[in-house]
Order: sequence, then C-alpha cells, then structure tokens
Amino acid sequence: MEDLGFDYQIAKNGNVRIYHFQRLATTLRAKKSAEFVKKVEKLSFEQQQQLMARLTGNYKRGNERQAKQHPKNR
Repeated sequence: MEDLGFDYQIAKNGNVRIYHFQRLATTLRAKKSAEFVKKVEKLSFEQQQQLMARLTGNYKRGNERQAKQHPKNR
C-alpha cells in the first residue's frame, strides 16, 4: 500500500478538510467538496492518496533528480 500521508474529514457544513501528516493542507468548499466526496468513495486507498496529493499540489513533479544536483541543494 502506498501511503502518502493524506487524510480527510468531512465537516458538518459539507466542507472537506484534507490533511497531510496531520497538518491541514487545504479545504474544499461547495461544488469541489461534493465532487471530491463522490470520487473518493469509489477509489482504492492508493488512488485516494493520489487524488488528495493532486488536489493539494503536493506530489512529485518529475524534477526531483535535477533539483538534487542544483548548487543550492548541495
């Protein structure tokens, strides 16, 4: 299982709070929260993690190897 550290809570008002390692990453409201709830119920755990990563913008972009070699990161 691929656990990227994401979790979510549905508030009473319908908002969805997405957490990354127990820290609030983003809040979805109105239409976006309703769409998220519909999607997430149908997905596997790994797919849920990927969806939340994409919604928060916290996912690998493919340039990590290049960034390691940058002078600022040495």
